[in-house]
Amino acid sequence: MFTRLLKYNVFNGSKMELMEYIEKFSKVNIVSGNPEVLYNGLKDNLLLTSFTASRSVIIPDGVGTLLASKMVKVPIKEKIAGIEIMEEVIKKCSMENKPIYLLGAKQEILEGCKENLKRKYPKINIAGSHNGYFDLENCEDIVCDIKKSNAYALFVAMGAPKQDIFIARNMDILPCRVYMGVGGSFDVLAGKTKRAPKWMIELGLEWLYRVCKEPYRIKRLSSIPKFLLKVAEYNKK
Repeated sequence: MFTRLLKYNVFNGSKMELMEYIEKFSKVNIVSGNPEVLYNGLKDNLLLTSFTASRSVIIPDGVGTLLASKMVKVPIKEKIAGIEIMEEVIKKCSMENKPIYLLGAKQEILEGCKENLKRKYPKINIAGSHNGYFDLENCEDIVCDIKKSNAYALFVAMGAPKQDIFIARNMDILPCRVYMGVGGSFDVLAGKTKRAPKWMIELGLEWLYRVCKEPYRIKRLSSIPKFLLKVAEYNKK
């Protein structure tokens, strides 16, 4: 059910198998394992400890991760996009009346995300929210607000590595059961940005679509060859 990449165990099942698997945890951190996130973990002990903990599940959210799995000859069956898992968790929370907390993005994006989620899932209980513009070293008030919300799931949309650092630092002291860094997902849910056409997603070209729409992202693609090189070097040992 897992493919070993460097120091990581990456989930190697279907989206539905993942949803069944995370039910086993009393607390779970769902890590969107694209090369950028995983490469960040190799450089930071806090993140590495968090990503490799027994309560973390790394999902293959990136074509670079799939390429790496082929290099180690244990190919991952399918890419699992973080935003799709986020929506599956939200759907479950809506059906079972479990509250969620949204943390991240600009205030207007956050509000748009909340409005659209309530429209799509009328029964969803958004127990609290806060934008992503705060100091990680001085955010006790936000942590307290999340505690008070008693949310079942916490979605953090602040980009890597900030969102992953927040989860790693606060998972032990928060009551939430599901933790997930979701990058730009609030922008998509708010309707500000769109996902790639289905055919591009199926061909593993969503990254190309996003770069064309947001050219600044091209700098972040450098993590893909760096990560693949690390995998190649490690595989030779």
